[in-house]
Amino acid sequence: MSAQGLFYSAAFEHVTVTAVQDLFEVQSAADHVVKIHRIIITQEESVTSEQSGVSIQRATTGGSSGSLPSEVPLMKGSPAAGANIEANNTTQATTLTLLHREGFNWLNGWDYRPTPEERITLSASGILVVRLEKAPTSLEVSGTIIWEEIGG
Repeated sequence: MSAQGLFYSAAFEHVTVTAVQDLFEVQSAADHVVKIHRIIITQEESVTSEQSGVSIQRATTGGSSGSLPSEVPLMKGSPAAGANIEANNTTQATTLTLLHREGFNWLNGWDYRPTPEERITLSASGILVVRLEKAPTSLEVSGTIIWEEIGG
């Protein structure tokens, strides 16, 4: 296992959000660990101040009914990602362990960029969700997640 793995991103854009949901769900491969480096949630249409909450949680059972955003290597020529990413699951993951929670204003968006010591690491076959805790009135939301895969 190398000290530094390969980096990937997945994104969704302009999804109308009106319900509480798992904005991202990450499941690491059986032979990899995954480190979360950054998560960005934004909207581009509203000029009205509106608060919401977001959490990062470990799950034992993943959700369903989401989309499958493209998993893109950040270095051209890297192999395909081993992790599975879903976005906008309205049927949410279950049996959760809360790791991080904070409020944010949709005008500013949410940018989770932990220090190296605070990066959340998923063990092999682990599941992590980024949950929108409070639904906005109706917004077109975009999001990006950047992760590192080590092992394999």
